[in-house]
Amino acid sequence: MPAPQAPANSTPLIPILQQIHTEAQALFGQGQVADYIPALAQVAPRQFGMAVALIDGSTFATGQAHTPFSLQSITKLFAFVLALKLEGEGLWKRVGREPSGAAFNSMVQLESEKGIPRNPFINAGALVITDILTSRYAHLDIAMLGALRRLTDAPDLSWNGHIAKSERETAHRNMAMAYFMKSYGNVLNPPELVLDNYCRQCAIEMNCAQLAQATMFLAHNGQDIDTDARPGEQFLSPSDARRVNALLLTCGAYDAAGDFAYRIGLPVKTGVGGGIVAIVPGRGTVAVWAPELDAKGNSVLGAFALERLTQLTGWHHG
Repeated sequence: MPAPQAPANSTPLIPILQQIHTEAQALFGQGQVADYIPALAQVAPRQFGMAVALIDGSTFATGQAHTPFSLQSITKLFAFVLALKLEGEGLWKRVGREPSGAAFNSMVQLESEKGIPRNPFINAGALVITDILTSRYAHLDIAMLGALRRLTDAPDLSWNGHIAKSERETAHRNMAMAYFMKSYGNVLNPPELVLDNYCRQCAIEMNCAQLAQATMFLAHNGQDIDTDARPGEQFLSPSDARRVNALLLTCGAYDAAGDFAYRIGLPVKTGVGGGIVAIVPGRGTVAVWAPELDAKGNSVLGAFALERLTQLTGWHHG
């Protein structure tokens, strides 16, 4: 696999990433790909990539860090940020900001809490966020891709039609949640349209290097960093960036969020495509991809790699 790449006069991240890459190989076979979405079941399991992007503009990568993968639930982070920019504090009338303690696709809490999802990162919460954005954008898929293309400086970034179709055809539980929340008045658009937008959003593809770049604003007080293509954009206010990071720390890894906070101690967002992105405020971002998942839908090698990175660098939240 490719050796890590970095600019001259770099920090010791290159040998650290090489070490993590080597150690992670022993974990292959301890998880399985997301087989409940037929298109994801076809992904080759024994793959691993990792990229670290720093706010000085440097990037370090190892393994298959430039192989595109399906972002899946990681896109919930970007949808939430877009909705927060549009709705502000009004957003919290329709979705909570507490850990759920339940599986990402659980319906259990919705009835007792009258159709208000616990947070924006479980499926029910993400569907409400998608409904909010569907009301605001005539073509939500184009608006989402436009924002992500700016953040990654990748004009060809797109979503995988095969994965979106596969996901939409098997989205029975998500459709049930959308109709259930509509019965409480918390989904305003037709659930079919909301699900179409949601599945296209989840099928957006990036590689680790692009994902690290796309989330840089969360490590940099809401501001994207300068590039050769354009100056840095104030994508989110500093206070909102801190709040997003707080939610990622407490809610970003499904019902394993507490375990991730204990083991890794960084704001993260995971996805069943095998990706994880972590924010190191004031320093940079880390993206990892390995499609073998544990029982809670998080990447086995990805979680290990992030834990080892924090151990070897001393990076932590705050």
